[in-house]
Amino acid sequence: MNQSARWKYLLILTTILLSIVFVMPNFYGESSAIQIMPIKAGEKIDTSILQSIEEELEKSQIKNTGLILENFHIKVKLKNAEEQLRAKSIIQKALGKEYVVALNLISNSPSWLSNMGALPMYLGLDLRGGVHFLMQVDLSKALEKTTNSYLSEFRTALRKEKVGYYDATKNNDIMQIKFKSKEDLNKGKNIIRDINNNFDLKEIFINEEIILKVVISEQTKKSITEFAIKQNLETLNNRVNELGVAEPLIQQQGPDRIVIQLPGVQDTAKAKEILGRTAILEMRMVNEDNLNSDILEDGNEDQIPVNSEIFNDRFGNKILVKKEVILTGERITNAGPGVDGQTGQSVVSITLDAKGASIFKQVTRENIDKRLALLLIEKNLTEVVTAPKINEEIGGGRVQITGMSNTQEATDIALLLRAGSLAAPMEIIEERTVGPSMGKENISRGVQSTLWGFVAIIAMMAIYYMVFGVISVITLSVNLFFLVALLSALQATLTLPGLAAIALTLGMAIDSSVLINERIRDEIRNGNTPQASINNGYKMAWGTILDSNITTMVAGLALFMFGSGPIKGFAVVLVLGILTSMFSAIFVSRAIVNYIYGNKRQINKLSIGSIFIKFISHL
Repeated sequence: MNQSARWKYLLILTTILLSIVFVMPNFYGESSAIQIMPIKAGEKIDTSILQSIEEELEKSQIKNTGLILENFHIKVKLKNAEEQLRAKSIIQKALGKEYVVALNLISNSPSWLSNMGALPMYLGLDLRGGVHFLMQVDLSKALEKTTNSYLSEFRTALRKEKVGYYDATKNNDIMQIKFKSKEDLNKGKNIIRDINNNFDLKEIFINEEIILKVVISEQTKKSITEFAIKQNLETLNNRVNELGVAEPLIQQQGPDRIVIQLPGVQDTAKAKEILGRTAILEMRMVNEDNLNSDILEDGNEDQIPVNSEIFNDRFGNKILVKKEVILTGERITNAGPGVDGQTGQSVVSITLDAKGASIFKQVTRENIDKRLALLLIEKNLTEVVTAPKINEEIGGGRVQITGMSNTQEATDIALLLRAGSLAAPMEIIEERTVGPSMGKENISRGVQSTLWGFVAIIAMMAIYYMVFGVISVITLSVNLFFLVALLSALQATLTLPGLAAIALTLGMAIDSSVLINERIRDEIRNGNTPQASINNGYKMAWGTILDSNITTMVAGLALFMFGSGPIKGFAVVLVLGILTSMFSAIFVSRAIVNYIYGNKRQINKLSIGSIFIKFISHL
């Protein structure tokens, strides 16, 4: 009656062993570290940089506890925070401004655990320390950018359809187009409606001027601003994830603000540099007038035409580029590295969207034998990647960027372009640094509160329910073990509210044991045998445990779906805790009880607090 199958014991032992493996990395702690990465995409970090860093640290008598070279960055482990700060200034001075040197924290978990997929839990900003930014998005710039794009598209469409107009200007988000005749005005209105039917069009006749005022509707403005926020969120997510600095939290707050949290990053200034690493691609025509070429040869940049700018290419040559932007990275749908079949050089292949492909086809058709410059803007540094001559009209929306020095550079630039550009500029309006010492203090308090609660439960259960109380405590310990292992395996981010959820889960988990124990007591009072009481007690308690946990899980899922930040973290731990507590209370608890009492043919009484039962009945 009260015997468990061997496979159940095997399942429980297997889950406990797996839990031990996944819990272990959390006990190794973290080391203070320095993270070094190139400030410019495409620069590969090799072993020579690693050696120079090691030599500089040895000269300054700073011992590192580990040097790690991973793809695009180097991590240097150090003994404490004091040596970390010293090492940062030494490394930055040795490498110069070409590299980002940031303070960070790295897990001390051994490689054999990592190779098995066992990693420590991600800790949130409040537990690990790090930087917090609140950024204001300038949505007016997004509207201005979109207005410029639409005005350029109107001009191209009107020229294509040979509609007579002689001026097209804008003021903020209001565009004005002057037509040569009323017939041209009507044709122009139809063309604009075909491009976007959500514009408010107003005809104005002043003296002999025929003007069409084009105003972006409120509905269009709303969609533009929503898209700008969405694109900025996606861009920041892509950039931070590709850099691999920490487990980030990037989310919208209100209509025009974005919250960014980078746990483990201790250096606010360097965190700003990391966030600023977003590449923007611009296509502009090269200004090839003979007079302008003399300006480049003489080096007299004071005579630069109003409509042009001077930038350097990869080889340091100056190129005069027109200010008018033909296309930006917003029109890129995909970017990937490749190899030119004819020259064997590394290239970046770009695919444009339908509108971008149409514009590019028009530009290449009208500018054959002229040069088109592709500018890469990264960290406010503008560089002409390549400026090839247009030999023929290019359709289909597929473009190749040549001039890459190697395959790695082509891969890096493709990653940056895929990450996209910011649809609207952002300004940091609040920044906050949470120190690692504060995070340790929060962890200490959270762990202590959980332990004290755990000790109180042990004392109460062992005294009140005796042997069954001890079994309940063992079950509770296994439940806590399962929960921590599950959080580690899923790489969930644990925050201070998550620690509160763990304490709450322990309190809720013991309820299941209390229900089971009380059911067994009731069966004993009703005169059933001890074996029958155990069987009926677990059977009768199961329905109540299931109902109570399901209702709590529904509340937890609602918090996860509609909450954000700390609330979502609390909900994740709560839901996982409910699952582990149900498994522990029914499976583990029953297996232990069956192991102790199941093989005994005759049991005179159960050690489940009969003294207290008699005492309470006399009261």
